[in-house]
Amino acid sequence: MPADDLPFPPFELIAQPPATPAAHDPAGRKKLLARRQAPRFLGSHPTAALRYRPSDELLLALNMALHTGSPLLLTGEPGTGKTQAADFVSAYFGIPIFKFLVKSTSTAQDLMYEFDAVGYLHWAQSARREAHKEPGIGEEAAGVRQGFLHKRALWQAYETDGDAVVLIDEIDKAARDFPNDLLHELDQHSFPHPFDPEQWIKPKSGRRPIVIVTSNDERRLPDAFLRRCIFHRIELNEKLVEAAVESMAGIDSSGFPNLDADTRATARRRFWQLREVQGLDKKPSTAELLTWLCILSAQRIDAQTLDGCPLASLPALGALIKDAGDLARLR
Repeated sequence: MPADDLPFPPFELIAQPPATPAAHDPAGRKKLLARRQAPRFLGSHPTAALRYRPSDELLLALNMALHTGSPLLLTGEPGTGKTQAADFVSAYFGIPIFKFLVKSTSTAQDLMYEFDAVGYLHWAQSARREAHKEPGIGEEAAGVRQGFLHKRALWQAYETDGDAVVLIDEIDKAARDFPNDLLHELDQHSFPHPFDPEQWIKPKSGRRPIVIVTSNDERRLPDAFLRRCIFHRIELNEKLVEAAVESMAGIDSSGFPNLDADTRATARRRFWQLREVQGLDKKPSTAELLTWLCILSAQRIDAQTLDGCPLASLPALGALIKDAGDLARLR
């Protein structure tokens, strides 16, 4: 059957070019490229988020946080679905989510707003030059300054008419003072306007946003911060992994259209064997497993092929093992 007639494009979207460059058919290859579609669950849209399957323990923690108005702190190794839990809550209630990805340079202010001081300085310098030509232009400064103020996740959530989710992602990457600097905002859910200390920014709806904080356990968080949170650790276990795989596969297996149940089960077993290898610096997680299954489906790999090869020769191993030293240990 010609490649154009296949229900799915071939895995080899890039193949070895012909010996004679003139024989290459870029138009045909372009058609195949246009047919590729990333798996639905690799995105963050509501349909994908609703495929997330929280454990009973995570559901309990979520409901505890909702009833108390406390931030929910989710910990666990990378790739276990901490960030996806926030997308799930947003999709479940059909409410917006505002995300703040923490960096090593982040401050508590960055969660609320950013002021483009450099841009404002350039404007001010230009305005001073123009002031000699147009007296009174300096009076515009207060209004113009507002244009250099950019509202961020927490402020945006406060301005929402109804409920909203605020995700503070990977808080353990920030400087040690960052969590403590958030204590007032997480307690009182208000902060002073940067240009008018008498004006306090509060939730427009009168209700606290749903705050979900994630941590990869890279360092311990301050006790004062922990006291304000509901805590839950997402443990990577066989029940969680099986639920994630089968949910993403779907009842009709459309998530991994070329993998039957036996092949998915074999892939999960090989995944756990990989994780049991001693000395791995970066063990694969649920996120890597789901990506690997997408690739196996595109390659039309069957259970027998997966079962019959050593770990170091697993197909598409680069989707699971991301460290050169770990690859060497497998071999």
